[in-house]
Amino acid sequence: MKGPLVEVLVIEDDLVLGRSLQKGLQESEHNCVWTRSGLEGLTQAGACRFDVIVLDLNLPDLSGLEVLRSLRKQGVNTPVVILSALGSVDERVAGLEAGADDYLVKPFAFSELIARLSAVTRRSIARQSQTLTVGPLTLDLSMRRASRDGQEFDLTPTEFSLLEFLMRNAGQVVTRRMLCEHLWESDWEGVTNVIEVHITRLRGKMDRGFEEQLLHTVRGRGYVLRVPGT
Repeated sequence: MKGPLVEVLVIEDDLVLGRSLQKGLQESEHNCVWTRSGLEGLTQAGACRFDVIVLDLNLPDLSGLEVLRSLRKQGVNTPVVILSALGSVDERVAGLEAGADDYLVKPFAFSELIARLSAVTRRSIARQSQTLTVGPLTLDLSMRRASRDGQEFDLTPTEFSLLEFLMRNAGQVVTRRMLCEHLWESDWEGVTNVIEVHITRLRGKMDRGFEEQLLHTVRGRGYVLRVPGT
């Protein structure tokens, strides 16, 4: 896995394989925590931040599927790559349905494991980048959902695009012209009062029911999305 250092948790009870994986990952310049226990793996995954988990299915205390289901139930969304000697279609499906991101059948080439870990890590980063957060505001770009303090509010496509631009420029004044050019992707030569209409509607949805206003008008300049205390 070339690129940034990756934090890997390996849950594998086989002594020889576990040591080999830890040594190989460390030689690839990644941090690796290795445990032979499913229960200890659950504890480690919940207490520390890992970029990816390598999980054996045949563990002595809990099965790998039990570990995986417990992780997902606890809200741990770290990518998981299953290692197993069981490679039938049904067994692969069971692993993926339990929440695994990939499934690698033993025996395997270490280079293939590295490639799989790299792929699931990249996908995880891509998913994370689909969410914008500014203070109490969260914008899920993939699901097209907006919320404040966990309370969702509905936006039209134009309002959603408007809020995305404001969040990406939080704390900075953006002019009406900048907003027009963002929304319609061209130089804006017309009147800008249409922006005021959209801003008013957006503010009404986003700030309704809250004491603190987040979207402010800067007279003669434009608008700014500002989190209280900043």
